[in-house]
Amino acid sequence: MRALGIDFGERRIGIALSSGSVASPIETVQRSGAHATDHRKILGIAAEWEVDTLVVGLPLSLDGSEGPAALLVRSEIEELVAATSIPVVPYDERLTTVTATRLLQEGEVSGRSQRQMVDQVAAAVMLQAWLDSHVAQSDS
Repeated sequence: MRALGIDFGERRIGIALSSGSVASPIETVQRSGAHATDHRKILGIAAEWEVDTLVVGLPLSLDGSEGPAALLVRSEIEELVAATSIPVVPYDERLTTVTATRLLQEGEVSGRSQRQMVDQVAAAVMLQAWLDSHVAQSDS
């Protein structure tokens, strides 16, 4: 299974790829100001890598509820679903940015580079969690 992980942010969109059991950060897309333009870019990346699933990080609150950020992402998910035949799966992304930042700090990545990479690393953290849960479900 080849999946694309997507972490929608206000200014940037983190993109990660898996071609099986491991997720890797691949790109950070700068927001254009138009969802349709951003989604075309994402779907172009999906086509380039021939993915069969889009996994979109859903920014739930710590208590699991959906706040304003999650509602905005749900709206983008609906737009993506309308624009592609590739299945779009929302997945809990709680604390992925915190984890990504910690991983980059542990890897001694500089502050400027961290800002450029944190979104795609967060997408990879989220996609890896989805892959791990997907494997666990298929094993049971």
